[in-house]
Amino acid sequence: MTLKRREAATGWLFVSPALIGFSIFTFGAILRSFYFSLTDYSLLTEPEFLGLDNYIRAFTNDEYFYKYFGNTFYFVVTLVPIVLMCSLLLAILINRKAGRITKAYRVALFLPSITSTVAVSMVWLWIFNPDLGLLNNFLTAIGFQTPPMWLSDPQWSKPALVIMRVWQMCGYYMIMFLTGLQTIPETLYEAAEVDGASPVQKFFRITVPMLANTTFVVAILLVIEAFNMFESIFIMTSGGPLGSTSTIMYYIYEQGFTNYNMGYASALAWIFFALIMVVTLIQYRFRNEQGGE
Repeated sequence: MTLKRREAATGWLFVSPALIGFSIFTFGAILRSFYFSLTDYSLLTEPEFLGLDNYIRAFTNDEYFYKYFGNTFYFVVTLVPIVLMCSLLLAILINRKAGRITKAYRVALFLPSITSTVAVSMVWLWIFNPDLGLLNNFLTAIGFQTPPMWLSDPQWSKPALVIMRVWQMCGYYMIMFLTGLQTIPETLYEAAEVDGASPVQKFFRITVPMLANTTFVVAILLVIEAFNMFESIFIMTSGGPLGSTSTIMYYIYEQGFTNYNMGYASALAWIFFALIMVVTLIQYRFRNEQGGE
């Protein structure tokens, strides 16, 4: 063998354990789940082939499907813009300062994002407690006579989860924006200042365009993360009250591991996968069109 082929063979030899593991435990499981989506499978009996019945049932004969999709979209359309703006503003504030205090701020803001969502959810369960919680005690102290019931109220349960997730997620995306900000040449701001540009003009004419690629990546990651909300809902509300916080992810878990309806859960998972792929492709298309202009 030639040297080039020997190097290629050596490379494939080193990556083969990972490829074999991926093929068996990931790709194989994905194909298996698609097969289960075409069957009536309860984990306790042999799968019975149904064809597309599970998919038809989801769209035509499931009273919860569209409701939980609505809840999922609520989290997407609220979390994505709020976290995007807050993380960008935090990055700008942190980037303008220097010294040990700024490093402490970075650590404090980033810490929630690397803390277990289960642990964070348990803390916020206490904060949102309607009687003894920190938040309602504060609202009562400043004059609110009837503070919200938060997680016990269908009207406030989703906003409560959004508040908790914004607090947890902002630090991670702040670091991404901070990295992008530090790649912008300072000479651009100096030239704009010489030309008499205001801080607002510098933000919209320099910062925002120069962060376009970072913003695009952050937006995609945020959309995927918002679509996949599960742990906080599982710990804090269990889908309630009255199904007001149940999402498609939680519904998939409920169908598969509570009702033992793994065939239908697999069909829901593939529908959900197709939805996320479509949304991501739309984002890519929009980004390409913007770049073309």
